[in-house]
Amino acid sequence: MNAPLIDPFGRHVSYLRVSVTDRCDMRCVYCMAENMVFLPKPEVLTLEELERLCRAFIALGTRRIRVTGGEPLVRRGLDGFMRSLGDWLGRPAGQPGLDELTITTNGSQLARFAPMLRDAGVERVNVSLDTLDPARFRAVTRIGRLEQTLEGIEAARAEGLAVRINMVAMRDTSEDEIDSMVAWCGQVGADLCLIETMPMGDTGEDRLDRYLPLSVVRAGLERRWTLRETAHRTGGPARYVLVEETGQRIGFITPMTHTFCETCNRVRLSCTGTLFMCLGQDDAADLRRPLREGADQPALMAAIRQAIRRKPKGHDFVIGRREDTRGVARHMSATGG
Repeated sequence: MNAPLIDPFGRHVSYLRVSVTDRCDMRCVYCMAENMVFLPKPEVLTLEELERLCRAFIALGTRRIRVTGGEPLVRRGLDGFMRSLGDWLGRPAGQPGLDELTITTNGSQLARFAPMLRDAGVERVNVSLDTLDPARFRAVTRIGRLEQTLEGIEAARAEGLAVRINMVAMRDTSEDEIDSMVAWCGQVGADLCLIETMPMGDTGEDRLDRYLPLSVVRAGLERRWTLRETAHRTGGPARYVLVEETGQRIGFITPMTHTFCETCNRVRLSCTGTLFMCLGQDDAADLRRPLREGADQPALMAAIRQAIRRKPKGHDFVIGRREDTRGVARHMSATGG
């Protein structure tokens, strides 16, 4: 029953990204539609239900959990959920437990919740930040305020949390700011992760027009910065280099130009209890039904194991000519980052 989760291609699935809400206080152009319709409350799992599923994953060998949304910090009662997961940190070797508990946030609520995250055992946060220009930030997020996110980042650092900045590389939107973001991250002591935009959901934007290959971005960075290869990994798909001039790292997440599917160790649990075995495939497993029908822990673990047997070899994302562009219909906010 407690054997590790191994998918059909021999990959050890040990990393769970769990969404606690589809709601967000921003409307980023690459993530969701401007007039987003959110899920009705009965469809969303309670935090207690999500915790039960997380416990089942931990029993099956999950070592890392990243809490996502939507914006996870808008979920009422999240502090208790985070502390419950934090109790799994630091367990003796050979026993079920977590090596790391992290969170991805837009930073708008981080100034308020940074102390809680530290107390729960979180040591690192990922903050989505695509621009340092207030007007452009407003345009990208549609309703966000840059100063709130910057205050959140400073609060997180004051609590001793390591900060990684997630920046979606977008042509004609953030392309001209990447150099300045590298410099700023060096000043504040944060790593930077650059991400290619992915064709997920109808956001009212044409992702083909915004798509910027990170191979092009990296070539541009190498003209200004000295990038040195590093073996640093955080358990996710980013591949890192060290910027010698700043002492900070840059990660590259390249689902389009150089897929990382061959080493994928991740699955995503949505706030509705839907388990997505692959970010770029539509196949999913419904864990809410057995959960609400009273399934005990062994039954939940069996349902998870059965789902992992269907994990595909890789995603089907394609961005090329408009007639060749393929993605998935669901929004990133409904998938769990």
